[in-house]
Amino acid sequence: MAEQFIDATNLKAGRLASYAAKQALLGDKIVIVNAEKSIITGKKENALNRHKKRKELGQPTKGPFFPRTSDRMLRRIIRGMLPHRQQKGKEAFQRVMCYIGVPEEFKNKKFETLPLAQLSKTKSVKTITLGELSKLIK
Repeated sequence: MAEQFIDATNLKAGRLASYAAKQALLGDKIVIVNAEKSIITGKKENALNRHKKRKELGQPTKGPFFPRTSDRMLRRIIRGMLPHRQQKGKEAFQRVMCYIGVPEEFKNKKFETLPLAQLSKTKSVKTITLGELSKLIK
């Protein structure tokens, strides 16, 4: 079981999530730092409306509950790419952790980035970071 440390700065959240989900299913432990700096492409209004609609679903006391902090948002995106109702998906999801900033315990680690998930690979200029989105939906 290998550990992978990924810096999410300027990475597309969906591409990062699919990579992390696949590696977690293969048995690797995934640590993602700077989750607030990962990016969702598209218009800011569309992303905001999509997340605000989720807040209105269900009952406030019974759920479904959607996260509002950027690290939990990214973790929820990863969960959507795992078979989280099966045992292998539950175990894989436990191997994935996302953090806002870089915690003290990981300061001396070497972080990698994903070339396929870089923002520079996209034609879209309209983006919003998960940090901005979490501030707007609170």
